[in-house]
Amino acid sequence: MKLFDVYPVYPINPVKAKGAFLWDEKGNEYLDFYGGHAVISIGHSHPHYVEGISNQLKNIGFYSNSVLIPQQEQLADALGKASGLQDFQLFLCNSGAEAVENALKMASFHTGRKKILSFKDSFHGRTSLAVEVTSYSKMKALVNHTGNVTFAELNDIELVERELSSGDYAAVIIEGIQGFSGINVPEKSFLIELRNLCTRFGTMLILDEIQSGYGRTGDFFAFQNAGIIPDIVTIAKGMGNGFPIAGVLLKPEIQPKHGMLGTTFGGNHLACAAGIAVLEVIETEHLVENSKYMGEYLIEKLRKIDLVKSVRGRGLMIGMEFDFPAADLRKKLLTEYNIFTGSSGNQNVMRLLPPLCVTKEECDRFLEAFENILANEPFLQH
Repeated sequence: MKLFDVYPVYPINPVKAKGAFLWDEKGNEYLDFYGGHAVISIGHSHPHYVEGISNQLKNIGFYSNSVLIPQQEQLADALGKASGLQDFQLFLCNSGAEAVENALKMASFHTGRKKILSFKDSFHGRTSLAVEVTSYSKMKALVNHTGNVTFAELNDIELVERELSSGDYAAVIIEGIQGFSGINVPEKSFLIELRNLCTRFGTMLILDEIQSGYGRTGDFFAFQNAGIIPDIVTIAKGMGNGFPIAGVLLKPEIQPKHGMLGTTFGGNHLACAAGIAVLEVIETEHLVENSKYMGEYLIEKLRKIDLVKSVRGRGLMIGMEFDFPAADLRKKLLTEYNIFTGSSGNQNVMRLLPPLCVTKEECDRFLEAFENILANEPFLQH
């Protein structure tokens, strides 16, 4: 049987990982400034994380949600404390796309409406409704077009108001910071007014924090920088540090009823053990604060480099835009300096999403390699 050809793949086989580093089968070391799409939050193979999963697996790894799973409540309590959303409810699932599907479904249940407002250059996942609210047409099949989704320009509050005033919209969905498209940051004033408009017109505000959450931006959630409280929050990626786990946070006014939602694997014993360990490490090692400080350090240094057209983002969610495609630059970082970085829907943007535990020394190692390539490769300038 052949694997279905989905992704272009680098000829690198990582067999070991620790902290911000990977090693291939030949013993070559790689600095990870991408974290496997921002998934690695507390660092690869963190001993507390490994211990938590191992100990849980020795006892019980899985049983369905037809029995008591106390680890779910333990995870919810820790997440409420870490995020400040103690009064929200948590639905556990398996992936970011699944979290978005269920968030949109619950918004429709709650409002009795079916239209969704999303934004251009957004990415929310590749499953049926999640990809419909994603703005990249090549990801969509004919079945993904229901006519229920409108796309607005990011930060265009007048268009949002015109649409929501119809009273037809169940939800507005927006990323805390747009990740896939190249680290586009919503204006703080836009998010504040968006919250006001959703309240005014009875529309659910869904914050997709799948990439921007869990301390990635220097706040636990990116939306907290604007001082707002959404109705629903979706989480995944950094939540499990590589173990498949995701969730939907729902404000207390959204009432659950049996039959609305369901999941076979979501919230299983092993997934919860991973999620609990991640939150414990984030707290004890002050990784949200480290993300803020290391991000500020990187952004300050990067903005001083001539060939970098612009630097966007907060914390360790950084996008650098150039006047030329970034693919060759990323390839040289990987093949000549053994450093992983991220691509983008915008071919001129390179993304940096290192683990939240990244150190100044590791940042300097990246910066030195990056500046060396820019200084010695004039073809990158055109």
